[in-house]
Order: sequence, then C-alpha cells, then structure tokens
Amino acid sequence: MHYAIICVDKRDSMELRMATRPAHVAYLDNYRDQMVAAGPTLTDDGEGMTGSIIIMDFDDRAAAEAFAAGDPYAQAGLFESVTITAWRKVFPPDSQ
Repeated sequence: MHYAIICVDKRDSMELRMATRPAHVAYLDNYRDQMVAAGPTLTDDGEGMTGSIIIMDFDDRAAAEAFAAGDPYAQAGLFESVTITAWRKVFPPDSQ
C-alpha cells in the first residue's frame, strides 16, 4: 500500500536541513524500489524549503512509521510535524 509522509519543518531550520541533507538523500536511496515520489515543499517564490512529501510503498503503516522515524531529518529534529496517511493513486491512470 502507498503511504504519503508529509513533514513540516520547524521555523528557521534551513541550516539544519542543509547540514542533514546528504544523510537524508543517502537514506532515501536505500528505498528507491519502494519510492513513488519524494521532494521538498517550497516557499511561494520557490527559493526556500519548508518540509517534505514522500510517497512510498510499504506493507503496512508500521513500516511507514519506522521509515519516517529513521529518516535523518526526523532524527535531527528538523520537523515540526509529520503526518502519515494511506494514499491511492488515481490520476493519471497507469499506462496499459
């Protein structure tokens, strides 16, 4: 099942985000086969990062929670909040 992991950064945390980014990217690389989409949320001008959205395929919610907890960003205390929810892709439909 797909799970959307929606993370909101703490205020004024860009320095922590950038310092932790290499470890975060390396962590995500270990899950490429399960990844549907991943990337930062941005400020309206597109210049600053404000959080992350990661959509992954996991067997269950517990696996999604373990993944989110193991993220170096989470371990560094970057996030103000993390929401994990089951997600279903509807559009666009997959090619046949």
